[in-house]
Amino acid sequence: MEVAILLVVALVAVLLIARSKRQPDIRNKPTRQATPELKPKLGVSRSQNTSQPSRFDAGSSVPKPTTTVLEGPAYVVDGDTIKIQKKQVRLFGVDAPEINHPYGKKAKWALVSLCKGQRVRAEVTAEDAHGRTVAKCFLEDGRDLSAEMVKLGMAIDWPKFSDGKYRSLEVPDVRKKLWLADARQKGRMKVWEQYEAKQAQRDQNE
Repeated sequence: MEVAILLVVALVAVLLIARSKRQPDIRNKPTRQATPELKPKLGVSRSQNTSQPSRFDAGSSVPKPTTTVLEGPAYVVDGDTIKIQKKQVRLFGVDAPEINHPYGKKAKWALVSLCKGQRVRAEVTAEDAHGRTVAKCFLEDGRDLSAEMVKLGMAIDWPKFSDGKYRSLEVPDVRKKLWLADARQKGRMKVWEQYEAKQAQRDQNE
């Protein structure tokens, strides 16, 4: 009896061994995983270096416009023009008579008196039609040279450029006195040209 049981057990063991040899052992065999396809994001090429920050990032600074400033002693050319650091500068927003026009020399010397011994600060705003630099000019104590010339009656406001900033500072009847400057502002160039022609004739006769 015991021998029969042992034979049965041995037979079952043989069958199990034979079965295990027919089936491959997949427990330790590495499984093949599908490699995901790397697709570029829309709008970004594979060659693009995305590690560098964009100039439009929140942390980037936007350049701010700066004002050109000239500063130093001023050489006076006429009633509304000076030179600073050898650069010709026209006073912002005002018009004074030319040096050969009525009150032209007085306007120049009025500006000389204001600038004498001073360092003038010129904050450039633009260039005029003649290529001259236009600037808001200030004395050391902060006074606006354009405003001071208008107060003295040696210049008038030019609203086309100043938006009327200095008009309230004009002395009474100054536009009658500085009538050529007023004519130029109002486009009455015929009056201007007639005066220039008479002046040229007078210089020839002298």
